[in-house]
Amino acid sequence: MRDTDAAQDEVLLAVEGRAGHITLNRPKALNALSHPMVLRIGEALTAWERDPSVQTVVISGAGERGLCAGGDIRAIHADARAGGHASADFWRDEYRLNARIARYPKPYVAFMDGIVMGGGVGVSAHGSVRIVTERSRVAMPETGIGFVPDVGGTYLLALAPGELGTHLALTGAAIGPADALLAGLADHFVPSDRLGALAADLALSPVREVLARYVAPPPPGELAGHRAWIDTCYAADTVEEIVDRLLATGLTAAKETADTLVARSPTALKVTLAALRRARDLGPLERVLEQEYRVSCAALASADLVEGIRAQVVDKDREPRWSPATLAEVTEADVARYFAPLGEGRELRLGDGGSPQEAPW
Repeated sequence: MRDTDAAQDEVLLAVEGRAGHITLNRPKALNALSHPMVLRIGEALTAWERDPSVQTVVISGAGERGLCAGGDIRAIHADARAGGHASADFWRDEYRLNARIARYPKPYVAFMDGIVMGGGVGVSAHGSVRIVTERSRVAMPETGIGFVPDVGGTYLLALAPGELGTHLALTGAAIGPADALLAGLADHFVPSDRLGALAADLALSPVREVLARYVAPPPPGELAGHRAWIDTCYAADTVEEIVDRLLATGLTAAKETADTLVARSPTALKVTLAALRRARDLGPLERVLEQEYRVSCAALASADLVEGIRAQVVDKDREPRWSPATLAEVTEADVARYFAPLGEGRELRLGDGGSPQEAPW
């Protein structure tokens, strides 16, 4: 089957009344994104932007488990092992799509139901209407596979209140609906059993006229109760100091977080912290995506990405052998290499994004 044929099966497109629907349709793979899927979503957005009869775009995931668990990391693993460039080509188009979604001139409604991780965050959390449910589990879990948050994740997490974004980026923790709302990764809570009725209403009426009928208070979250130690500990300048501060609190939750961090890729942790700090000063999403592209390309050539995916996904022994193995062994020069220019013709250039647009609804 050709890639274009596969993409037609894996991204279902339909227009119902005034709404265009994008359904990610790889439920057995938790709707993981492939390159052809990214291109097909982009083509749909182009067609519907020009079609006056389509006034709202809705993205959701097939099956009961979630919107999207991210990119196809088995394919990335194979590409990294072979020293290829398919992943870099994929990221180039994926990050362009992320920026496109953020600037889309029509309401872009994301049903962030179930698992929404990595690339799933990229196709949802940049939208203008981001809806979570009681089943939502939202995360940027990249440091656990020797990678660094991408798809504009460092942009979104850098904007989170206090140091919540640093905590979520470094640990890769999955959060529920209330915490996604608190962190700025979502806008509204709608019970999962009401999404079908909401979608039906969007076929008939604008978002602004129907959404309020479905929004409800989310079940309680956890992060608000941990803000004091999160904001204090993660304000440190280095990952080593963050771990020391976590351990010094004497709090069980903080100690468990420290244990989580020391199990992650030391290099990925240090690069992630640097990427977040830099993202705060870069300006619009487009500039951050360009930085993420450099970082992702550098990670593709690293030992830790191959090893992390092997341990977590391929062999599933959950015992990655990171190189370097400790935070102390990761030098400033090691981190700086991830941000080095890629060379003429290899950079991602997204133009001038400007200020985030007003919500188009």
